[in-house]
Amino acid sequence: MNRWRDWWEQSSRDLAHARHARDAADYEWAAFAAQQAAEKALKALVLARGGEPWGHLTSGLAEALPSETAAPPTVLDAARRLDKHYIPARYPNGFAAGYPGKLYTQGEAEQAITDASIVIDFCRGHLPGQGPPD
Repeated sequence: MNRWRDWWEQSSRDLAHARHARDAADYEWAAFAAQQAAEKALKALVLARGGEPWGHLTSGLAEALPSETAAPPTVLDAARRLDKHYIPARYPNGFAAGYPGKLYTQGEAEQAITDASIVIDFCRGHLPGQGPPD
């Protein structure tokens, strides 16, 4: 059973959560949820194309897409920026001093949400029945 739609739907929920976290000034969680949204969208795309996604790096997932769905540079750059939020957004030892809630900014949260949207829109354009990107 191919569950790509489940990954796709959770991606949408994760992006909504990122926006809620941003609005609540939980910027570290907004950045992490945005990374998760992009990761799950890419995994949905890989599964929909018959592949088996592995790992948590959005850039790695995007770079491993087959040639017919190759990610353009804008998507790869967005994925690379998102990868930087996978660990530091959650753990105090991700930084030399301080904790994520003290160090993350609104601008970083907004950029992460924008980057996730870029990745998700790309994936939407290559998923069955999802139509072209908005």
